[in-house]
Amino acid sequence: MIETHPEGKAPSALVVIDMLTPYDYRDAEIVAEHAPEPVANIARLLERCRAEGVRIIYVNDNYRDWDCSPAELVSDALAGQHPELVEPLLPQPGEAFILKVRHSAFYSTPLEYLLATEGIGRVVLTGQVTEQCILYSALDAYVRNFRLAVVEDAVVPLDRELARASLRMMERNMRADIERTANADLR
Repeated sequence: MIETHPEGKAPSALVVIDMLTPYDYRDAEIVAEHAPEPVANIARLLERCRAEGVRIIYVNDNYRDWDCSPAELVSDALAGQHPELVEPLLPQPGEAFILKVRHSAFYSTPLEYLLATEGIGRVVLTGQVTEQCILYSALDAYVRNFRLAVVEDAVVPLDRELARASLRMMERNMRADIERTANADLR
C-alpha cells in the first residue's frame, strides 16, 4: 500500500533521464547547445531534493553496452565531449541508478517496481530529450497511473518546436503538471 502525506498524496520522486552521456551520438551537438540552462536547473532541483529528502532516481541509457556498470557510464560521460554538462549532475551515494535500453525510463527497467515499493505515486521528469525519452517516459508513467510532472526548463530539446508540442501533449493527454524549476512541486 502506498503511504500518503498528510495532504493525502503519495510522495514524489525526481527522475533524471539520460543526462550522464558522453555526447557522442548523432545530433549530440544540437542537444549539447540546448543543454546548459536545463543542466543548471536540474542541478538546482537535485540540490533541493537532497536538502528536503526527496527520492532521486537516475535512469540512463546504457548505449547498448550490455556489461556497463553505472560507474563506467559516469566515467565515460565525464571523459566525453561535454563534461561540463555532466559534472553538475553526478549521482550521490544512496541515489538510485537504473540503466535503460530504450527511450522510456519504464520500458524493461525496474523503475515501476522501485516506485511502487517505496510508495511513490508521482514522478517529476527532467533530462533529455524532451520530444523523445521524456515524452515516452511520461506516457509510460501515465498508463501506469502515476501522477506526473515535467519541469519544462529542466528538460533538453533536440527540436524546440517539437519539444513545445510534446509538452502540450503531456499536459493535455497525460495530465502532466508542466512546472518550472523555481516553483516545482517536489513533494
